[in-house]
Amino acid sequence: QPRLKESGGGSVQAGGSLRLSCPVAVVSYAPYCLGWFRQAPGKSREGVASIDSTGSAAYVDAVKGRFTISEDNAEKILYLQMNNLKPEDSAMYYCAAGWGMTAAQGLGVQGEYDIWGRGTQVTVSS
Repeated sequence: QPRLKESGGGSVQAGGSLRLSCPVAVVSYAPYCLGWFRQAPGKSREGVASIDSTGSAAYVDAVKGRFTISEDNAEKILYLQMNNLKPEDSAMYYCAAGWGMTAAQGLGVQGEYDIWGRGTQVTVSS
């Protein structure tokens, strides 16, 4: 069972930035959807951002204007650029890949993703 591997997490102060990366070479055919999810202690995992094979992206309201999801199609790497980080963004962040979903659909249907990473921790201090 292939897995994804996230990197780029860390500890920053509020207002800082981080960029998460996730190689997605296993995603070899379209239509596909790639997503970033997060889970804070004591909370359910939630969708943060998703992007599909057409390049369309979707974001949860809490991160709109601050986070940007992108895919380097040549290198097959998924990114999440996180700016103006807030303490409430602290969580374990996971990348995931699935097929047959649009970005809008992918933001809310975690069960449809086939491949997940193990997560990278993001901690934002006030």
